[in-house]
Amino acid sequence: MSTREEILSLVERYWKEEFARERIFAPGKTKIHYAGRVFDAQELKYLAEAGLDFWLTLGRFGHRFEEELKKFLGAPYALLVNSGSSASLVAMTSLTSSKLPRPLQKGDEVITPAVTFPTTLNPIIQNGLVPVFVDVELDTLNAGAKAIENALSKKTRALALPHTLGNALELDRIKQLTQKHGLYLLEDTCDALGGTYDGKPLGSFGDYSIISFYPAHQITMGEGGAVICHSEEMSKIAASVRDWGRDCWCMPGVSNTCGKRFDWQLGGLPHGYDHKYTYSHIGYNLKPTDMQAAVGLAQIEKLPAFIEARRANFHRIYEGLKDLGEYLILPRWDPKAKPCWFAFALTIRQESKIDAVRFSQYLEERLIETRRTFAGNIIKQPAYQSIERRIAGPLTNSDLVMSNTVFMGVYPGITPAMADYMIETVRAAIRSLAGVKV
Repeated sequence: MSTREEILSLVERYWKEEFARERIFAPGKTKIHYAGRVFDAQELKYLAEAGLDFWLTLGRFGHRFEEELKKFLGAPYALLVNSGSSASLVAMTSLTSSKLPRPLQKGDEVITPAVTFPTTLNPIIQNGLVPVFVDVELDTLNAGAKAIENALSKKTRALALPHTLGNALELDRIKQLTQKHGLYLLEDTCDALGGTYDGKPLGSFGDYSIISFYPAHQITMGEGGAVICHSEEMSKIAASVRDWGRDCWCMPGVSNTCGKRFDWQLGGLPHGYDHKYTYSHIGYNLKPTDMQAAVGLAQIEKLPAFIEARRANFHRIYEGLKDLGEYLILPRWDPKAKPCWFAFALTIRQESKIDAVRFSQYLEERLIETRRTFAGNIIKQPAYQSIERRIAGPLTNSDLVMSNTVFMGVYPGITPAMADYMIETVRAAIRSLAGVKV
């Protein structure tokens, strides 16, 4: 056995000793997290292999992970980055590239929901574009196609739309709008990897689609994300924005992929200036490491099982609570959609007189972790009080989500016994706070 094989054998033994112990669930004593890492020895072994390679930027594991991601999504181009937030920045910035036939320009409008995660919104602002906020639907938490259509103006050039908590957008109607009005679609799939719409994977509908591999999401690299697109030119633009803004698209450690490294003349540079040091965009360095990619590669092998576990947990909880419509607005999904759920949202009806803070506290005190729906109505957040913006109609639902919506986990670490305890605890909370029998 080589030294490398011996190290990997020891890593597997370490996983068994440190992480493989069965943990017995005790209702009310064992904390149920809303999300968490689910892994086995393979993640540790790939991570150790990448460490032993000591290739400190993207390398063989990153290339393999990108290939597996493309295969899963049925998309020709996938580009790893160091977070879902970076993916959002790369994608939106790429849409402003002068290399596109119709680049976004400062002052152009981008429609996006008021209930969102900050880094879906931030790249719009950072690129000098104007966000146009639309209200969300209470039962999907998404921006509906009708609200988007009503928000269109002569300045509208793009849509930046998340599949909130994994629930698929009305993609057929939204794609009709983009085609009719010549709009770009940035499809935010950070919560939704593994879901489908009309049989097609979420993350494959946008001009650019983005994914997050933060530990709370469907698979993890720790910190990581990806940009998905369907044309070679758009892939090269995104790679440029990710890689310092350089015009060269060589992989790390590779030179002269284009075959004419010293035969370009771009901008005001002299002919033959080294293509590896030629910059066609104002970019960043947003690459992940190969060690992160190694973890992602092991995770994507488990993705089909993770998808089924999330769906099973979601539907078990849904069935256990679906008779509580008098008190709670439960999730609704499009008949064409088969979501891979990020979480289970509970929106407390105003007429129920149940206080959402007390409701969350009731669950938390019984060791069921809850979260609010990201930033709530984001224009109420302190960072966004003075941004240039347009608000398309009342944001009544967004305000209600901000005050009355919480979510619980459905991630693969939640067992049927945990899900049953979550169901009973929600019912007990309603009994206690509303004074009714349910």
